[in-house]
Amino acid sequence: MAAVVRNRRSFRLGTRLLNSPGLVHHLGSTTTTRSLETIAYEEVRAHPDKPYTSTAVIIHGFLGSGRNWRSFSRSLVASLSNSSPSSNWRMVLIDMRNHGKSAEKKLNPPHNLDNTAKDLADLVKSEGWSWPEVVIGHSMGGKVAMQFGESCSHGDYGDYAALPKQLWVLDSVPGEVSPENSNEEARDVLQTLQSLPRQISSRKWLVGHLMERGYSKSLSEWIGTNLKKDGERMTWAFDLEGAGEMFNSYWEKSYWNLLDNTPKGLEIVVVRAEKSDRWDQDSIQRLQKLDSRGQIDSLGKVSFCVLPNAGHWVHVDNPKGLLEIVAPKLASL
Repeated sequence: MAAVVRNRRSFRLGTRLLNSPGLVHHLGSTTTTRSLETIAYEEVRAHPDKPYTSTAVIIHGFLGSGRNWRSFSRSLVASLSNSSPSSNWRMVLIDMRNHGKSAEKKLNPPHNLDNTAKDLADLVKSEGWSWPEVVIGHSMGGKVAMQFGESCSHGDYGDYAALPKQLWVLDSVPGEVSPENSNEEARDVLQTLQSLPRQISSRKWLVGHLMERGYSKSLSEWIGTNLKKDGERMTWAFDLEGAGEMFNSYWEKSYWNLLDNTPKGLEIVVVRAEKSDRWDQDSIQRLQKLDSRGQIDSLGKVSFCVLPNAGHWVHVDNPKGLLEIVAPKLASL
């Protein structure tokens, strides 16, 4: 059975040897303590008692958190363990800045995709980890993954930063998001949440209020999972202002140049959800051409595939199908 390994913030002073992270066992889980202010994360491994052999980082989408990907991560490490018993993959599920437990962290602005990707590099350095072989990003996280790959290839994280072998972009259009080709729901949700009071009486009230505004029950309940207790009332688990800045950066950034000139040794796999409403025909055709261009010695590889029977929430709508796409490629590394 896969185990979740969580980290927690350390308030101790002093320095820690980067190659020897301290481990604290509490209530049956293993927790990594740190002194540096970096993003929050948790790990999922098939065999937490054994050294891991490879790392995949998973980056959630807008207004989500790493915990959204626990179930899929458990299935993925179990599948990889079954296909190759000698391997021991670990999944590192991060909370992006302004999201989840990272919303409590003091991370330097501006809150854009460049700094969000750098947060991952800072985490790797502070923990003394080897650089991840794989980075998987969903929605906004897909663009963060591409920014991480681009910055690695430019040497922005230092001479010792290693380019991932695979970047996964799950239902995230690589280019700028234009209003004509975009579903406005995410921006509309953001504006609605910004109009609400900072403290909310209950999750039940929030769900009812959102449904009255025309949002679906499933979306309203999902937004409600982002509330946390604050005395007798509830408040957001994310930082709305900072997340809004990130959303603007997500709309403005384009990674077509990275895809057109993929660094040698890197494969970028773009997965489009069959029922997703976020794609324009030009982007689809451009990716199909990149997928079919064949191997070029000086470049890496771009793969483009479709996940059937799934909308934007790929890991919820068709987790089995997504696993069948992702697991074999990771196992091939």
